Amino acid sequence: MNSERARLTALYTGLLVLAGVLLTTLVYVLLQQSLDSRIGTAVTQVIPANSYQTNGPTAPQRNDAAFGPTRPMKQPMKTNKPGKAVSLQVKQVSDAAGDAALSRLLTVSGASLAAFTILSAALAWWMAGRVLRPVGVITAKARQLSAENLHERLALESPGGELKELADTFDEMLDRIEHLVAARQRFAANAAHELRTSVAVQRAAAEIGLADDPPPEKVARMRSKLIENADGSERLIESLLLLAVSDRQLQRREHVAMHDITARCTDGLRDEAARRSIALHVETAEPLSVEGDPVLLEHTVHNLVSSGLRYNHPGGSVRVRVDADGVEVANTGPVVPCEDVPRLFEPFRRARERGHRRDPSDGGAGLGLSIVASIARAHDATTHATANPDGGLTIRVRFHPTAAQSATAA
Repeated sequence: MNSERARLTALYTGLLVLAGVLLTTLVYVLLQQSLDSRIGTAVTQVIPANSYQTNGPTAPQRNDAAFGPTRPMKQPMKTNKPGKAVSLQVKQVSDAAGDAALSRLLTVSGASLAAFTILSAALAWWMAGRVLRPVGVITAKARQLSAENLHERLALESPGGELKELADTFDEMLDRIEHLVAARQRFAANAAHELRTSVAVQRAAAEIGLADDPPPEKVARMRSKLIENADGSERLIESLLLLAVSDRQLQRREHVAMHDITARCTDGLRDEAARRSIALHVETAEPLSVEGDPVLLEHTVHNLVSSGLRYNHPGGSVRVRVDADGVEVANTGPVVPCEDVPRLFEPFRRARERGHRRDPSDGGAGLGLSIVASIARAHDATTHATANPDGGLTIRVRFHPTAAQSATAA
C-alpha cells in the first residue's frame, strides 16, 4: 500500500504544482499586459504634467547695479512638441515601475510556489493515506482469514462510495465463502457417516452373523446382506464421484437431444415403476436439444424420475414432460411442507428427514436431487421445485435459451 500511497502523493502533488504554475503564469501575463497603462495613468494623476521641465532650465537674469544693466541670457531652443516629451518621461517612469513590480512578483511567486509544493506534498500524503486506509483494512482482514474466523466481517462505516462498495462486496464474498465451507463440512461429515455406517454393517455381519460356525442358510442370508450393503456403498461412492464431477466446469460439450434421453431413461425405469405399482407417463410437447455432457444429462433425468418413484405411494403416478424450455417431472406422494422444499436439493437429505416414507431397499443416500442441481448448474440451467397441493413434488430443470436454441440450430 505504501507504493500506491507514494504514487497517489506524487500524482496529487504534481497536479497541484501544475495548477500553481499555470495560475502564476496567467497572473504574470495579465498583469504585464495592463500594468504599463495603469502605472502611467497613476503617475499622471499624482504628478501634474506642468511640473515636468519640457524646455530645459532657464538661467536667472541679473539686474545688479554694480555690474550694470544686464542682458538676458540666451534661452535654450524650445522644442516644437512639448507633449511628446511629457509622454516619454511618463512612459519611462511606467516601464521602470512595471519592471520592478513584475520582478518582485516573480520572486514572491517562486517562493510561494516552493512553499506550496512542500505543503501540497504533505497534504497529498495525508489524503492518500486516508483514502487507502479501507484498502489496508481489507488487506489485513484477508490475511487473517481462516476457517475459524470466517464469521468476522469488515462492516466498514464510511460514506457511500467505491471503497464502501468494495468493503460491502468483500463482506458478501465472505458470506458466500462461509456458507460454502459450512456446506462442504456438512457434506464431508455426512459422507463419512454414510461410509462408516456401511462398513459397520459389514463388520457386524461378518463378526456376529458368521460367528460360531453358522448353518448354511444363515451364511447365505449374511452373504446376501453383505452383497446388498456392498452394492449400496458402491452406489454411494459413484454418486459422490458424480457430484464432484458435476461441480466442476464441463470438460466437453456436444449436441444432446433431451427428448431422446428422457425416453431412454423412462423406458429403463418402467420395470421399477411396475414393481412399485406406480404409473409412469411420458410426454414430449416439443423436442429439446441442448449443448452439454450427455452422460451427466442422462443422470439428471434418471435421478429425477427415480426420485419420483421412490418418494411415492402404491397407485401413484409420475409424469415426465419435455418442452422447448426444459424437463419437468411431477409425482404424487406425501405432502411436502413448503418450508422444506428449498432443502430438498441439499446432499444427504433423506426421506425420513423430509417426512416421506421410502422403501428401505432402494439404497438411496439422499444425493439424487443434489446431483440434479449440480449438473444443472454445470449446464447453466436452473432447477425449481414446487410442492403439489395433493402431495408430491413438481421439479423442473429449465435450460438457458441460448444453449437450447444454438443446439436446435445445429
